[in-house]
Amino acid sequence: MGLAARVGALNGWRQLLLAFVAGAVLGLVQAPWSFPLAFFIALPVIFWLHDGAATKRRAAAVGWFAGLGYFGLTLAWIVEPFLIDIVRHGWMAPFALLFMAAGLAAFWAVAFGVAPRGKTFMLVVLWSLVELARSYVFTGFPWVLLGQGWLETPLIQVVYYIGVHGLGLLTLFAIALLSQMRMKQVFAGAAIIVSLWGFGSYRLSQPVSPRADGFVVRIVQPNVDQKLKWLPEFQAEFFQRHLDLSTREGDFDTVIWPEASVPFLLEERPDLLRVMASTVGTEIIFGVRRRDEGGNWFNTLVLLHNGGTSTEVYDKQHLVPFGEYIPFQEILKLTGISALTGTGWTAGDISPIISVGQGPSFLPLICYEAIFPSLASKTNVPVDWIVQITNDAWFGKVSGPYQHLAQARIRSIEQGKPLARSANTGISALIDPYGRIIDSIPLGQMGVIDVALPAQLPRSFYGRTLDWPIAGILLLLTILQLLPVKRRRS
Repeated sequence: MGLAARVGALNGWRQLLLAFVAGAVLGLVQAPWSFPLAFFIALPVIFWLHDGAATKRRAAAVGWFAGLGYFGLTLAWIVEPFLIDIVRHGWMAPFALLFMAAGLAAFWAVAFGVAPRGKTFMLVVLWSLVELARSYVFTGFPWVLLGQGWLETPLIQVVYYIGVHGLGLLTLFAIALLSQMRMKQVFAGAAIIVSLWGFGSYRLSQPVSPRADGFVVRIVQPNVDQKLKWLPEFQAEFFQRHLDLSTREGDFDTVIWPEASVPFLLEERPDLLRVMASTVGTEIIFGVRRRDEGGNWFNTLVLLHNGGTSTEVYDKQHLVPFGEYIPFQEILKLTGISALTGTGWTAGDISPIISVGQGPSFLPLICYEAIFPSLASKTNVPVDWIVQITNDAWFGKVSGPYQHLAQARIRSIEQGKPLARSANTGISALIDPYGRIIDSIPLGQMGVIDVALPAQLPRSFYGRTLDWPIAGILLLLTILQLLPVKRRRS
């Protein structure tokens, strides 16, 4: 009996335990481990386990346990925000991870339960479809998508044309062929991987052109401890730290500070804005809290120019559910539980295009907005680069900051644009249009980097179409797979 047959013959707790372990091994393809060989180890095992599932319910359980292992490992950083104030919130940490992993694993369970036993290609299509669905359902959470596991290889370059979901579909299809362990299928699966590798290697061999104007960006990483950040006795010190880093010797055209780097409300201290401008001597891009006349609070990116007398602002548009606002508030108010409701932050609706004086225009993203390709494409006006400000101190030091950086790198490839990233504790970086890091500041270190902004590439096919083509292809393939089943039943 071959390996595939032995794995498929498992049942009971052994079957589900192996699914869980295989899912966790599959998680090693993501940052910070970035071990793409895990695709070839874990995915065949998961396919074989699905083939051996005796019932649809059992197949769904295999998918759920595989997802639980995968998301349990890759999203382990989600406990970190609860440890900032461990006395008050620490008890919630394990529940947050369990519920998050279990909820996302439910998407996989649907695909595995619907796909008929032995129909590996249909499982590939449905698995890709539910990965697409979890990127949009309930505001979406496109984190650790399967295609992102190729980031440190040339294969990731294909997202310039088909996005991460397209690469995920090709990955599952190629390894499903390899898992058949027959000559023709193995050759076809290997051909897909080799072709994608060759295409990506060719793209990476192309030179990156510098901008004609030699525009230089200074990126500041203050490395402010999240536990101390908002304590009144430290705010002046941390504000001065930003100014000191920004005035280190160097030649640059603009300075970028992280999300919420300024401790005062934007509208309340115009005198300090003038101090910032006069001290630094160039335009400053920074994060701050803002409150409008109606009492609404905004998480805001500001461009400060003209000696501190003028500002352009962008308010964060995609807020974090349960972190920055409580969804379904109208329904929750009916419960009478006041702890579940509240105003929270308000989503902005300001145009996201900002120009740095006479320099290049940029598209701003705040924190986890960078995980959404649609926000990185949200412009009908040409822009030269992308700016992401974030406070990844919430994510700890193990995996979260590395995964967040990985998302930013993929946005650069998808859009064909350089991306400047300023993170409070790291990882701050300037990323070229191929997703390569030109320069960076390591996690947990204070410092600055001055980097010349490279030129952008032509707007990508994916940047124009986003996920609509791959969604149409997946729906069409699903219908074509279901039609024979309906005909046989008739």
